[in-house]
Amino acid sequence: MTINGQTYDLSDPLMLAALAGGGVVLLVLILLIMAVRASGQSARMAAPLSQQMQQLGQRVQMLSDGQQQLAGGLTHVSEAQAASQTSMLQLMEKRLAQVNQNMSENLQGSARRTAHSLGELQQRLQAIDKAQDNITKLSGDVLSLQDILSNKQTRGAFGEIQLRDIVSKALPADSFTWQATLSNGKRADCLIHLPNPPGPIAIDSKFPLEPYEALVRAETQEQFNRAATMLRQAVRAHIKAISDKYLIEGETADGALMFLPSEAVYAELHSRFPELVREGFDKRVWIVSPTTCMATLNTMRAILKDARMREQAGAIRKELALLFADVERLGTRVENLDRHFGQAAKDISDIKISADKAGRRARRLDNFDFEELAPDTDPPVVPIDRPKGA
Repeated sequence: MTINGQTYDLSDPLMLAALAGGGVVLLVLILLIMAVRASGQSARMAAPLSQQMQQLGQRVQMLSDGQQQLAGGLTHVSEAQAASQTSMLQLMEKRLAQVNQNMSENLQGSARRTAHSLGELQQRLQAIDKAQDNITKLSGDVLSLQDILSNKQTRGAFGEIQLRDIVSKALPADSFTWQATLSNGKRADCLIHLPNPPGPIAIDSKFPLEPYEALVRAETQEQFNRAATMLRQAVRAHIKAISDKYLIEGETADGALMFLPSEAVYAELHSRFPELVREGFDKRVWIVSPTTCMATLNTMRAILKDARMREQAGAIRKELALLFADVERLGTRVENLDRHFGQAAKDISDIKISADKAGRRARRLDNFDFEELAPDTDPPVVPIDRPKGA
């Protein structure tokens, strides 16, 4: 209920108590007004003064009683209002305690969630810092690699190191030689010791980086043509040098490998300059990249494995021949031993016969039997079974 812009809740115990008190007061006022009106009418209608005084005394008494009743009602209303206020205060305190507890729990939950979020944020920041450090380190490595590749000697060393890593992983350690010197005094980066045919194969590392970079950076057709001419000249010079230095009849295979440590340069040659690849084939120089070099070396490893298996097969055949001779010799010796055992068995049987005869004679002498002794007869000889060949 809204009065003069202020809202009152009729379900509120304090409001109910106030309404009850106001009702009692209003009732008392109505009674007083009615009593006053009645007294006026009685005064006009009553003639005798004594009667009016008596009526006035009764009315005063009634007013006194009404006042007492009003005082009792007000006391009751005051007590009810105090009880309602106490109940209301308790209810408000209870609700405030619940609100305080809920707020505390919410604040604690928010604090935990905030702490967890801050922890995750800190971990992510640490990961970002680590990634930033890696990027910085990688940038430094890239700059170092650029410095290395900018120098011709260090670029050659870079290619040789990459070639060493690939060859060492693909082939056994005793199947290749680094910086092998040939009979013509030339030194190859790596010499693979393959059996004849095809024979030892030389691998030389080359890295025509400057012409390739000029070709990539070319912005006009003239620059592109100039860079392409430089790349053709460099690759042709490398192919001719490898063909002249590392193809020696009777000493090496009739082919050699030119190792390019860059897949990009290798792809550029095959896509834009296939004539250079064909020239290499004509001069028995095969251009390989790190990937194709690994595949070629795996094929060489299979060849080495097959050759070593053939060598082992010859050794196995030799050992089998010696083993067969040993088995035949063992059979002969077993036959001889069996023959010796048969002879020993016959000798033991003869010894037993002689022992029996000597025992009989000894018993006769012990009994002093001097009668003519009957001639002793030897028991029949039992033949001994012998295996064939004894």
